[in-house]
Amino acid sequence: QVQLVESGGGLVQAGGSLRLSCAASGRTFSNYIMGWFRQAPGKEREFVVAISRSGSTYASDSVKGRFTISKDDAKNMVYLQMNSLKPEDTAVYYCAASNSYYFPAQRVREYDYWGQGTQVTVSS
Repeated sequence: QVQLVESGGGLVQAGGSLRLSCAASGRTFSNYIMGWFRQAPGKEREFVVAISRSGSTYASDSVKGRFTISKDDAKNMVYLQMNSLKPEDTAVYYCAASNSYYFPAQRVREYDYWGQGTQVTVSS
């Protein structure tokens, strides 16, 4: 069992930056692929970025070049640095952990554990 808690969301103007954090507890953190997803009102949850057990990263086309995922295995932490934010980035952002053998794991059903989410609102 893995427990995930996100923090760092908030309100920011377009063009600004935010850094989300995800604290993990429970089973060995480094055994999982870690990902960030987001869900806007009335839309399905969508993949944003993921980081492999070895530290390789993969980002969706919509955030590539603007968002960066990183992790600190010693601290059981995952981070999402979001730059050049746009109003369409507004959503609840979720941290998730996957036992999947294959990277990147981009589908919701590939993830076994989820945080409660943190709201990110980008004003125009």
